[in-house]
Amino acid sequence: MTTLAHDAGTGTDAGAGDFDHGVTGSGAVGSGPLSYGRPDERIARFIAGSLGEARSVLNVGAGKGSYEDATDGLPFADGAFDAALALLGVHQWGDVTAGLREMRRVARGPVAVLTCDPAMVRDFWLYAYSPEVLETEARRHPPVDEILTALGGTGTVDAVPIPLDCTDGFNEAYYGRPELLLDPAARQACPAWSFVDDGARERFDRALRHDLASGAWDERFGHLRTQPTYRGSLVLVRAVP
Repeated sequence: MTTLAHDAGTGTDAGAGDFDHGVTGSGAVGSGPLSYGRPDERIARFIAGSLGEARSVLNVGAGKGSYEDATDGLPFADGAFDAALALLGVHQWGDVTAGLREMRRVARGPVAVLTCDPAMVRDFWLYAYSPEVLETEARRHPPVDEILTALGGTGTVDAVPIPLDCTDGFNEAYYGRPELLLDPAARQACPAWSFVDDGARERFDRALRHDLASGAWDERFGHLRTQPTYRGSLVLVRAVP
């Protein structure tokens, strides 16, 4: 499979290559012995499987930061690619509908969008400790129904299986490893934390530390420590003409 990584913000195209590299990273890496926000190859394979036999794939928003806007129009002919892909970036676009329609226009086959389903965000255990962060997360992402409508055709929505030892840096990557979210570097890798004030972060830290020490977290959520995968708000929206 060959992927053209298009930086929609600058109008330049990166070199073609295997899109497994960097497809889910949030762009932030923590300091110290652990690194956060590294792409997880298992999630990458799940995404690749949604593209079927596509040989040419346009990865929209694949430039620095992966938060470029595709709404100014993609500089490609109708049906120029077998498939098109957008990874954790559509919520940054000025006009999501216009950008998704552009992806549909240039793709002959499937269009896949990795995103966060705002309707599912609050179901994660973190809501009990930092509702401000997850309310922020829910507001940032467009409803899945809007994505499906913009893409047209026949669409599906699949929850992405997040492995217990996921290397990426979004909140649900730590579903069974709550202690890691006490590291500020881990939280820095998830942009939603930057939208809340110091007070919210301090309240989260105190509450989670208390419940881990007392065993209250494990009484409610301890089963997640051995659950091989978690399906939450991270979803892959896929549509074919």
